Amino acid sequence: MMKRILALGLTMVALAVAPGCSDDDNNPITPTATARVRVLHASPDAPAVDVLVDGAVVLSNVTFTQASGYLDVPAGSRDIAVRASGTTSVVIDATLDLAAGTDYTVIARGLLASIEPWVLVDNNAAPTAGNVKVRLAHGAPGAPTVDIYVTAPGAALSGATPTLTDVPFGVASGYLDVPAGTYQVRICPANTITVAIDSGSLALTAGQIRTAVAVDNAGGGAPFGAVLLADRN
Repeated sequence: MMKRILALGLTMVALAVAPGCSDDDNNPITPTATARVRVLHASPDAPAVDVLVDGAVVLSNVTFTQASGYLDVPAGSRDIAVRASGTTSVVIDATLDLAAGTDYTVIARGLLASIEPWVLVDNNAAPTAGNVKVRLAHGAPGAPTVDIYVTAPGAALSGATPTLTDVPFGVASGYLDVPAGTYQVRICPANTITVAIDSGSLALTAGQIRTAVAVDNAGGGAPFGAVLLADRN
C-alpha cells in the first residue's frame, strides 16, 4: 500500500464537483456519481511519479511496483496525467471514460520511452461461495510471451497443463473462479517449464479477489517478479 496516498477527504475535495446553489432549500443535492480507480506503477525504468485527475494531484511520489487503494473519482470523461514526481514533466496524459459504479485498475506499463496507461475493468462481485477469484496480468515488458501455471504448492510442472498459454505482454486474463486454498503461481516462457516468476505459496481465503501483475526488475529485464493486488477483502 502506498505510503503517500493523499487522505481520501482531501482527494474528494480536489476532485468533487461543487454543488450548485438552489433557491429552494428543500431540494436535495444530488451526489456526484463516482467510479473507483486504483493505480499501479509498473514501468521499470520510470522515476517516481505523481498522478493527477483533472489537474489535481491525487497520488504523490509513487515508486515502481507501488499501488494505491481504490480512490473515488467522479464518473465521466476524466483527464488522467502522470508526471515525474515534483516536476511538470508529463509522461502519460490520457482521457478515460469512467462509468459510475465501476471499479478500474490503471497500470502505468512499458518502459519509459513507450510508457502508456493500461486500463483494466475490475469485477469485484463476490466469487461463488467457498471460492476465490484470481486475475493474472502480464505487465513485464522485458519478458517474452508466457505460460502460466496455477497449481498446488510444490506441484511438478513436468507433464502439467498450463492454466493459461501464450500470454503476451500487455494481456490480462479474465477472473479465474477457483476453490479457496493455497496455491503457487509460476510463469514460464511459452512452451517451456523454465520458471521466470514464482509466487511462492499463496493462501487465499473464500471471498477474496486478487490481481497478480508480472513486472520487470527495477531498471528493466530479469529477474522478474509480481505484484499482488487485493481487489476485495
